[in-house]
Amino acid sequence: MKTISVMIPCYNEEENVKAISEAVIREITTNLPSYDYEILFIDNDSTDRTREYLREICADNSKIRAIFNAKNFGQFNSPYYGICQTSGDCTICLCCDFQDPVEMIPRLVEEWEKGAKIVCAIKTTSKENKIMRFLRTCYYKMIKKMSDVEQIEHFTGFGLYDKGFVDVLRNLDDPTPFLRGIVAELGYKRVDVPYEQQKRRAGKTHNNWFTLYDAAMLSFTSYTRRVFVWQQSWALSCPRSALWSPLYI
Repeated sequence: MKTISVMIPCYNEEENVKAISEAVIREITTNLPSYDYEILFIDNDSTDRTREYLREICADNSKIRAIFNAKNFGQFNSPYYGICQTSGDCTICLCCDFQDPVEMIPRLVEEWEKGAKIVCAIKTTSKENKIMRFLRTCYYKMIKKMSDVEQIEHFTGFGLYDKGFVDVLRNLDDPTPFLRGIVAELGYKRVDVPYEQQKRRAGKTHNNWFTLYDAAMLSFTSYTRRVFVWQQSWALSCPRSALWSPLYI
């Protein structure tokens, strides 16, 4: 029997952790009864009751595990590490707030069984704030034009990853891994499936202008040659004193 790992990153999701675990279990046991499952939560140093609830969930179900980060490692490093700790034949990564619909799980598994090593869930429509979606769209268009590597528009990481690809992630030596870029860069057989992003079920979003800016800068510095060349040219044209200024560092 194949095992599906579901990795769920969370931060201050006390209103959602129990509900999302129940929803995932119900979806798999009802619509994918021939598969076993494990659920792995990775908590990014929550300050509410998320960890208390996760302890209760894990105590009630041996197929659910939780990793408690010693500090907040950011929105990219924590999920990446979580994926690397899964043990299933494939790993599905989805958000804790129900914006990634659990009803997509059977569809992702279906494409995987057809031979896809990576199944990317692509937001074709969204119930999020229209201004935020517009800004995201502009960002994707810009990074796509500047990058030497294919960039997947409106892909947040929600999707399925074959065990072979997860093994590759474990062996990558990258202090600031950007999963979306790695997926596009490594060239594994990939299938994109559309979905509509839902509204957050409960609680407040932790994404804002600054987190989006962090994502943009990481993708720029990781996957755009033009930015690197510009930085290099700028450094060569500056006086030595400027290069050692606190602002540059």
